[in-house]
Amino acid sequence: MNLDRGRVSALLGSPTDQEGSVNDPRTREEYGVRFNEKWIYRGADGRSVERVVLWKRYDLVGVFRVEPDGRAEPESLPGA
Repeated sequence: MNLDRGRVSALLGSPTDQEGSVNDPRTREEYGVRFNEKWIYRGADGRSVERVVLWKRYDLVGVFRVEPDGRAEPESLPGA
C-alpha cells in the first residue's frame, strides 16, 4: 500500500481514537497484520468501531471495515 498518512486522513477524515504511535517500538498483530499504530473510526453511536487503519511506522499496512458482528473485511482505498 502506498498511501501516506496525509492522504489517508484526507480520504477518511481524522480518526476518532488512536492506539500506539509512529514512534512506538512495540508491535501488535490484528487481522493478520503486524502494526504499531492503529487509527480507529467509530460509528455514530460513539462506541461501535466501523473501520480501523493500521500503520507500521510511516507505512500503511491495512485498512479494515469492521462489521457489527465483529468480522473485519479488508478495504481498498483509492491510490492503495
